[in-house]
Amino acid sequence: MLIVNVISTAPINRLQWLFGESYGKAKGLRNPRIDAEVFEAAPKLKIVAQMAVGYDNIDVAEATKRGIYVTNTPGVLTETTADFAWALLLAVARRVVEADRYVRTGQWEVSWHPSMLLGRDVYGATLGIIGAGRIGRAVARRAKGFKMKIIYYDVVPMPPEDEKELGARLVDLDTLFREADFVSIHVPLTKETYHLVNEDKLKLMKKTAYLINNSRGSVVDEKALYKALKEGWIAGAALDVFEQEPTPMDNPLLKLDNVVVAPHISSASYETRSRMAEMVAENLVAFFEGRQPPNLVNPEVLKIRPLSKLP
Repeated sequence: MLIVNVISTAPINRLQWLFGESYGKAKGLRNPRIDAEVFEAAPKLKIVAQMAVGYDNIDVAEATKRGIYVTNTPGVLTETTADFAWALLLAVARRVVEADRYVRTGQWEVSWHPSMLLGRDVYGATLGIIGAGRIGRAVARRAKGFKMKIIYYDVVPMPPEDEKELGARLVDLDTLFREADFVSIHVPLTKETYHLVNEDKLKLMKKTAYLINNSRGSVVDEKALYKALKEGWIAGAALDVFEQEPTPMDNPLLKLDNVVVAPHISSASYETRSRMAEMVAENLVAFFEGRQPPNLVNPEVLKIRPLSKLP
């Protein structure tokens, strides 16, 4: 994320407390909460330019009320994020991380054994996609190469032509959890999706099924997930996102061998991050030239603080 703070008159120690070394700069931050507290500390803040597609960490309503512009970088990270969902899925299904550790720690003492590090087949399995937006559909396209049966849940169904192209079938959420061998989550974090994956839903899953999440951490109730994994309700999980980021080292999920974890890097390719940075720059250049930023999250702000009225 970039925060542009235009000649703030707030006390320096206040902003340093909020942002650390990021004070007075356009600088990457570690997924901070940008809310009224931040806006109070930076009264001349004009724009928050998010280097991400999601913006659940920003109080957009509060920003709009104060005439602060909010932008993001949508679209460009779709394919890269879908790639990483598949990296997670394959890693947990075929126990890649466990196998790597097995070799590196000297446990590989027998050249081959029929029951060594057994995983699950992906080819021909059933993939359940929660959230059939750009990323969800990109994940589904990749599943076609594995001849997977694709079911999905979304409050807004796919267009019929997309369902036909992907061979995807719309089902209710409970059916998805019951039928899927792999459940892959691709929804934004909202009031409706907070802890969408909870104890009740996890209990519906097959004991051989896996949960994949590289959307937002709080879509999954981590305490319920730990219980499901520990007690064998499901076979495993692969997570690129957590309820708290960075996740604390005492997070019990980190102690489980059947969990693959990553530090929120689904869009972390050279090509995609470069394009995201370009989009941030394009949003900022447009703003400071008095033009509407191409990826404005809160167009209502134009009525509260028109570009023509900005200093």
